[in-house]
Amino acid sequence: MLGEYILNISSEPNFVHLTVLVQISDIHIGSLYDALVFDKIDEGILPQFELARIELQRLNCRELIVLPGNHDYRHTGYLLFKKFFPTSQIYDMGDVVLMTLHTARPDRDEGEVGYRQLLWMEKAIEKFEGQQKKIIVAMHHHLIGIPDTGTDKIIILDAGDTLRVCLDSHVDLVLCGHKHRPWVWNLGSLQIAYAGTASSSRFRGFFQNTYNIIDIKKNNLSVKLKIVGGKSFPLSDLVSKYKPFLNT
Repeated sequence: MLGEYILNISSEPNFVHLTVLVQISDIHIGSLYDALVFDKIDEGILPQFELARIELQRLNCRELIVLPGNHDYRHTGYLLFKKFFPTSQIYDMGDVVLMTLHTARPDRDEGEVGYRQLLWMEKAIEKFEGQQKKIIVAMHHHLIGIPDTGTDKIIILDAGDTLRVCLDSHVDLVLCGHKHRPWVWNLGSLQIAYAGTASSSRFRGFFQNTYNIIDIKKNNLSVKLKIVGGKSFPLSDLVSKYKPFLNT
């Protein structure tokens, strides 16, 4: 299963500048089978990485950004990940800057950003101050909790420190995956968007395969949920129509 994939689909050169990112999460190659892709592999073994690379090469996009999830780092998969999916941590796309934080740790389900990455992120964002760029941060694990995800260790261990840095640095959007539950929180100027699973049958709360589409147009940012093979709608609609109990 690969952690998170982000696809930079388009940037229209004429008239209206439009950047489109697609967040694909938790495809779990190996069990059934993130563009931004998280948790691509299921057990972190070589045949799964080989298959994941072949499948991801089929995606037609300007840029493919791959982040590791907790499953990718199992069985020393963290060594294979670097070989199969070398990535940068900063992607300057003109009107938007995407920064990636690696939260996966070898053979652990819980995640952590860590002091060094947080310090790096603060200093990196400072370099774009005054440039009127949207700042997006992507990680696999949850920054803060969301409904229907149980009591596992799903939130990064240093969530408080990471949230403080995001707010103090005026981050516009944080992208998360991990528990297969699409959701979004709005914390003032900061949005935190969570992707469901694009191909696994292990759903939580929303029982269809989905991915997220992020549009950045004229300095406006919007997040839509896209049902695989179906319709799309604002991710915030899913939250406003949420029912904690099924009707019986």
